[in-house]
Amino acid sequence: MASNQRFLNKVVIVTGAAQGIGHGVATQVAAEGAQVVLADRSDYVEDTLIAIKAAGGQAVTIQADLETYAGAESVVAKALASYGRVDVLINNVGGAIWMKPFQEFSEEEIIKEVNRSLFPTLWCCRAVLPEMIKNQKGTIVNVSSIATRGINRVPYSASKGGVNALTASLAFEHAQDGIRVNAVATGGTEAPPRKVPRNSTPLTENEKVWMQQVVDQTIDRSFFSRYGTIQEQVNAILFLASDESSYMTGTVVPVGGGDQG
Repeated sequence: MASNQRFLNKVVIVTGAAQGIGHGVATQVAAEGAQVVLADRSDYVEDTLIAIKAAGGQAVTIQADLETYAGAESVVAKALASYGRVDVLINNVGGAIWMKPFQEFSEEEIIKEVNRSLFPTLWCCRAVLPEMIKNQKGTIVNVSSIATRGINRVPYSASKGGVNALTASLAFEHAQDGIRVNAVATGGTEAPPRKVPRNSTPLTENEKVWMQQVVDQTIDRSFFSRYGTIQEQVNAILFLASDESSYMTGTVVPVGGGDQG
């Protein structure tokens, strides 16, 4: 277990906990004393549970489709049934499915991008609010992206712009209820190959070129000329989730090596 116990006895929901940044957040917040609700629609979320329990942490899992409000409600219900309250919600679900110029997106693809990268955060914030308002306290951290100014992923960029606006407006509206809402705008992040790919269709030659343009832009705009690590994103997310950031709300913190997004 970690020596830092910032989340001792706190109940923390982590969405998208099966892999990537979400897995990193979940395992570390558990190591810092939290009782964690691991939410994902993939059964790989059970691997995160195994890792947490092996390290002596406390967690439960729930498989839910967070592109629906019913799915978001089920996650909050699981937290209340398991631990009796929710102290922190970390919204980590999202990610570009396709990377290509906007005119190459079909109507269906645009809808899928928005459903993936805006609605899970929107629904989970809505689902957890009644409990946090009742308790007159709570912390929400939304995972956004510096890609609000990026190429070849306009629907994703628009979705994350929506997350930023949601963060600011919700913080303004509910500070009176003791609820803090912040976001981390992640930059390009090195991660293992996804267990469940966002797009399982092999890339065309054009799509490979468009993908490389995104990589090149990301590295070029980083002052460090590199991608970040999962741990570098986790550190920022958990700072905002902890009481260490108690006088911060309505803020989007870019973690992109100098790229402000």
